Amino acid sequence: MPAEVRVFADADELGAELADEVLARYDGREGPYLLGCPGGRSLRTTYRALAAHCRALDRLVVVMMDEYLGAPPEAHYSCTRFAYEEIAEPLGAGEYWLPDVGDPAAYDGRIADAGGVDLFLLASGASDGHVAFVPPGSARDGRTAVIPLATSTREDNLATFPEFESLDDVPLQGVSVGLGTIAEARALRLVLHGSGKRAATARLLALDRFDPSWPASLVHDHPDAQIWLDKEAMT
Repeated sequence: MPAEVRVFADADELGAELADEVLARYDGREGPYLLGCPGGRSLRTTYRALAAHCRALDRLVVVMMDEYLGAPPEAHYSCTRFAYEEIAEPLGAGEYWLPDVGDPAAYDGRIADAGGVDLFLLASGASDGHVAFVPPGSARDGRTAVIPLATSTREDNLATFPEFESLDDVPLQGVSVGLGTIAEARALRLVLHGSGKRAATARLLALDRFDPSWPASLVHDHPDAQIWLDKEAMT
């Protein structure tokens, strides 16, 4: 059954509404609240809206999706830096986690031992529908692993991180959650906004079930998944 679609006026309205949902879910659950988070551009309005509430979310555990192999923590493209500077520190989160390149499989165990991800926020690659670093053709039950980055994913990263001067600067590998890791979350919210995501939106909405050639279509096979768009992505 296709995922529910919600459309908002712009990225800021979308981010504010999604932040409200995150907070409502956080307040409705006792103990640690695991929030799956991507880096990059798509969820920035949501993270900013969360921070604007000026609440210390000390039970929040930020579960990051991925990291580039060999990325210095201070690098402009580092998911570790992004997790701290743009999510955990502004929100007063209790913890933030990233997969360990030395023991990727341990990440799934750590998440399971903590009770599972409550809500996974997702973004879709503009040109290939990648989620985290998971490339087209990946297995639906894939777990956290070190994987090569598809050329199409690396090309998308040139737009995400303009400090990269050329494709040669983009890392070739990353450690990433798998589609199986994401699918086990209690809820999924996939965000696409802006004119750069129009083709990705059209491809995703043309599907009604998981298609391995477009990893973001995973949302169509989840019992509590929604696709959140702004009008510009729908034009």
